[in-house]
Amino acid sequence: MYNRFSRLTVLERISVKLVSKLKKAAPRFELGIKDLQSSALPLGHAAEKDLIKSFYDLNSKKSHSLLFICNGHGEDVIASEIIKRLLKKIKNKKIEVLPLVGNGDIFNSIKSKNFCKIGYLKELPSGGFSNQSLKGFILDLFAGFLIDNLRNFLLVKKKSKYNCKIVAVGDFLPLIYAWSSECEFSFIGTPKSDHTWSSGPGWDLSDFYHKLKGSEWDPWEMFLMKSPRCKNLIMRDKITANNLNRKNIDAKYLGNPMMDFVNETNEKISNIVSLKRIILLVGSRYPEALKNLDNFLHCLQDLDLSRDLLILLPLSINANVIQIQSYLKKYGFIKQSKVNFLIDEDSVWKKKDQYLVIGKGKFVSWANMAEVGLSNAGTATEQIAGLGIPSLSLPGPGPQFTKSFAKRQSRLLGGSVLVCKNKKILLKRLSLLLKGKIDRSKQAKIGKKRMGKSGASKKIVDALNLHLLS
Repeated sequence: MYNRFSRLTVLERISVKLVSKLKKAAPRFELGIKDLQSSALPLGHAAEKDLIKSFYDLNSKKSHSLLFICNGHGEDVIASEIIKRLLKKIKNKKIEVLPLVGNGDIFNSIKSKNFCKIGYLKELPSGGFSNQSLKGFILDLFAGFLIDNLRNFLLVKKKSKYNCKIVAVGDFLPLIYAWSSECEFSFIGTPKSDHTWSSGPGWDLSDFYHKLKGSEWDPWEMFLMKSPRCKNLIMRDKITANNLNRKNIDAKYLGNPMMDFVNETNEKISNIVSLKRIILLVGSRYPEALKNLDNFLHCLQDLDLSRDLLILLPLSINANVIQIQSYLKKYGFIKQSKVNFLIDEDSVWKKKDQYLVIGKGKFVSWANMAEVGLSNAGTATEQIAGLGIPSLSLPGPGPQFTKSFAKRQSRLLGGSVLVCKNKKILLKRLSLLLKGKIDRSKQAKIGKKRMGKSGASKKIVDALNLHLLS
């Protein structure tokens, strides 16, 4: 925590100097913005970048209406659902989104003349603004993180001239953007939960630090939350909201919007109910996701069950299927042309008594079909926990899914996901979970409680309408 604060302090000092220089060049900078055409980068082209231009004339006095700022894959998912609901509810409003991490490809599915992406968008080496390691932080800086965020910062600063209102989704970075804009704003704090330090043994230095503060949110973040321009402050769970309330911060808990994006049931499960079923969640950041897949397949080759096993492998939209298939072949899986499980799979593979199905973009419909998860992912792990599916993780070198991240996630979910130190421990726990329904139920019960029920997105939209947009 102290290292992260030190890095942010240094970054802030550098930012002040660069912002001053950029402001002097503002006229030339604005002309450059107007000359660029709107275009979204495909995932996987980390070295390329472009500016997604606003559909507003920056010299116009017309209101910009509403801007969403988010900084992560899970945050993008939450923002996209809220934006879709707002576009239906307030049809005459213009909505923009500025994804601070990645290209925001999930927003490409929103087809509306009243919506667009803006800003300098790029994939970073660490998969995001890294606070997991100094190495990831340095790689992000060399990849242009600082200059791109300063440019985005200037875009947001202009919004105050056009009666814009802002919804920040994430943690410190979108919050400081919204606060610095001088616009009225709402904040949806998704990644931080006081479950991470209030449950478990609590002997880490960070645990004592959070206990001293009384919240996982840091003092500078709480200072920004107290701004009179902050019209909504929405947390991901009750314990976090209650702890902020004790500090005279008006935080609300309206449910966890992450559970609004997965189906609780799927009637097609009847086609595979006779098989033991696991879901592999390898993450959406490549090449790290390939390393996670390799580790899980290496473990599964020694799994011994008395029944056939079906392995569900939902892939992100940016996945390279040819690369995925090469890993399956490496571990002896053979593509099946005459086998079909009728669950909308793209292909079926088999090795001895193990079947594996691949499906791009199938996580939403497949998540509820599994009995157990093998998961080195962030948001997806939380979502299957909320569906009552226990899971096991096997942390690798990162940069995203590290041992510290996995440990924090396990405490967040109350042990619904268990961290395994090695292959032997993972196989032992996996066999017990697949064979013991009672063990699965015990591990899953806390996960459902920690994540809450679906329906939060609608409540958040209503709250935004009432306090920010009215």
